[in-house]
Amino acid sequence: MKRKPRPRRDFLKTSAAVASGYWIGNSVADVSARSANEKLNIACIGVGGQGGSNVGRVSGENIIAMCDVDEVKAGKRFQEFNKAGKFKDYRVMFDNLGKQIDAVVISTPDHMHFHPARQAMLEGKHVYCEKPLAHSAWEIRQLTRIAKKMDVATQLGNQRHANEGMARAVEAVQSGMIGEIKDVFCAIGGSRGMPEMPKAFPAVPSHLDWELWQGPVPHRKYAPDYVPYKWRFWWDYGTGETGNWGCHILDIPYWALGLKYPTRVDLDIVPTADQIDALRTPKTMKTRLEYKAENGHDAVSLHWWHGSLDEIFAKYKAEKYGNTLFVGEYGTISAGFSGYKAKLKDGSIPQPPKPFIAKSPGFHQEWINACKGGPRSTCDFVNYSGALSEAVLLANAAYRAGGGFDWNAELLKASGNSRAEQYITSQFTRAWEVEEI
Repeated sequence: MKRKPRPRRDFLKTSAAVASGYWIGNSVADVSARSANEKLNIACIGVGGQGGSNVGRVSGENIIAMCDVDEVKAGKRFQEFNKAGKFKDYRVMFDNLGKQIDAVVISTPDHMHFHPARQAMLEGKHVYCEKPLAHSAWEIRQLTRIAKKMDVATQLGNQRHANEGMARAVEAVQSGMIGEIKDVFCAIGGSRGMPEMPKAFPAVPSHLDWELWQGPVPHRKYAPDYVPYKWRFWWDYGTGETGNWGCHILDIPYWALGLKYPTRVDLDIVPTADQIDALRTPKTMKTRLEYKAENGHDAVSLHWWHGSLDEIFAKYKAEKYGNTLFVGEYGTISAGFSGYKAKLKDGSIPQPPKPFIAKSPGFHQEWINACKGGPRSTCDFVNYSGALSEAVLLANAAYRAGGGFDWNAELLKASGNSRAEQYITSQFTRAWEVEEI
């Protein structure tokens, strides 16, 4: 039976026992305590790496449970929060402590975002999830539907959204200083991708539950080439540099222009057959998302590149700054996480607008406040970050399919490229199959 969502203000009216103990195998040692304040009871799934940072950002609340398949990666946080329940399997965590958990922070690899986020929200829990929101456009749409249905507070891990410099860049675009914008170019530099194929398959380290780590995707032999970080560049587990950085960088035009769903996803450069690998993410890609005029913006082409923007800065005689270039009828705005540089076609520098975007109380604090009945967080799944994450993964789908497609967002349907469908949906192993919402 599904739990009804708890009203955001009502959960504070009741307190629950807080279990602490260390989970090994199938046992939990419980030591109960009762919260005497108005803090959230938070469970953290994935507590090494970025997960450890997220734990620190919400540690002002009650951390009552921690879950990680790697005891070594999780060790620092496990020791720091020694009274929290410790688990390897998030499903066991929900079975044992579900009634006590108000909110969940998910910081697992990309292929393990969907299932814990889905279960948490269906049980009425608020969710903070690392980017990208899920592993396919279909998974993302499922999560946004559930978030809306259950009316829970959500936030995507786009922490740079709270940067004041980024807010100033958004204000510059929205002020109209460069007029109508038809093209936006965004990029992440470097050439990470296409890692070497595994050559050694040693025994699985005793501190890692490799089967749980793989979860819903086809299982393969353990190799150090997959964990702890290179999983990002294997399609079964990650989403490449596009998934790693796209939600951060495309956040700037999405916010500034009020973008939602593209109507077409295409390629600026079509990759050769040998550049598309069934297993590994690419070293470079140049894609394009087309948006119709809506939400106060004109029709716009959003270019997402894994590579350099130097040629674009030079073409438009723009200031070389940041990772995003807005091309307008009167000039350009070069933007990044720390601010922007604007330049009009006559070479002059326009006057900056008076700031009008309110300072964030802190990116994680936005979510915590929303959990407690405050305003929705700026990167909540339903109104913002679901569409942003979907666009990011659609760009990957076009690259993998070797060509573009028209996108019907309402029907979640690609047309004009039969190869694209397989990269838009998800196939789970039998034990991880779920009902569509």
